Amino acid sequence: MQPRLLGQLGLADLVTAANAAIGFVAVATATVDPALAARLILLAAIADGLDGVVARVRGGTAVGPVLDSLADVASFGVAPAALVYAVASNGGTTVSGDPFAIAALVVPALYVSMAVVRLGFYMLHDCENPETEGVQTTLAATVLAVTYLAGIGKPTVLVAMAALFTYLMVAPVTYPDLYARDAVVLGGLQALAIAIPTAVDRVFPRSLLLFALAYLVLAPFVYWRDTGS
Repeated sequence: MQPRLLGQLGLADLVTAANAAIGFVAVATATVDPALAARLILLAAIADGLDGVVARVRGGTAVGPVLDSLADVASFGVAPAALVYAVASNGGTTVSGDPFAIAALVVPALYVSMAVVRLGFYMLHDCENPETEGVQTTLAATVLAVTYLAGIGKPTVLVAMAALFTYLMVAPVTYPDLYARDAVVLGGLQALAIAIPTAVDRVFPRSLLLFALAYLVLAPFVYWRDTGS
């Protein structure tokens, strides 16, 4: 006998649910294999973009946007925070009285809380708009994950970046949505960074990091699009 709720889900909602599951696996593997956790975060980002494509082609459901934000909490709030904590605490083995060990715990916790706040206000104000206020959780998680895969994700670097994104996710800075063509480029780089992260001196994670940082810094000023198109 099929549970009644499953009959109300569309294909896009199932992709969204898979996104949340990937986020959990990223959390579960962060202390054992941070590189795998980082790759899973990027895979979740691909799933996050794919559910929107599926919704446009096959049609969405009323619950879809809510599920999307809930999944994002797992994949782009908790998972990157777990990655930062795992790397910064050396898998949870650092001395508890060390000031950096405290920062390694407190900063990711604040990151999760601000991700939840940002996603809540996104649902309230921005989910139907072609732009959003504050850095997207997907972008923040992508930068954190790919920084580690690019070989420059030292503990201090990741904690500092997580602290910065804790503010930027709720900062009064408006970001336009990506053009479809740029989203495809981003997805391709994500796929390559997942599949062959160490190839050619980590060229794909490093290229993805440059792409993401360029959007992070420049998009509020030079990336505006015609909202009527």
